[in-house]
Amino acid sequence: MTAVTVTEGRGAAGTPVRGLTVLYDAECALCTHLRGWLARQSQLVPLELVPAGSAEARARFPGLDHAATLDEVTAVGDSGQVYQGSRAWIVVLWALREHRPLAHRLATPAGAKLARGAVLAAAKWRETQARGTQWGGRVYRRADGWSYHPSTGWTYSSPSCSGPACATR
Repeated sequence: MTAVTVTEGRGAAGTPVRGLTVLYDAECALCTHLRGWLARQSQLVPLELVPAGSAEARARFPGLDHAATLDEVTAVGDSGQVYQGSRAWIVVLWALREHRPLAHRLATPAGAKLARGAVLAAAKWRETQARGTQWGGRVYRRADGWSYHPSTGWTYSSPSCSGPACATR
């Protein structure tokens, strides 16, 4: 085990990635499921999967904000490159034999929006699990004032109020 000091401006941006360490939240069911999935994939670039915030992670990457690695997936390249959030997922997919073409598509401006949306959805799911609540279950209804327009998406207009049931307080 070698320690890599992670700092800005190391010149690591132009350095090839020959190995990645993926820091994942070992207390998160989704994260541990994805860890297992990653471990089963054919890898073009070797992946090491290390629990975020662990003693091993702190020893290997002393310059990293370890509290942040528990909030957002982080991948660290063998030359100190640091990827977080959707960029981490893209570089991890790039390391996998069957998913490298997908990583190239997600690295485009349009693909980056999709990757960010997936990461935000996962973060929302994790947040609800941490609170012990369920995600979803709510629907948008016209009677509640919601309407959908293909060009603008969902919009809300307060429903009209007639009768004593809608009296303001």
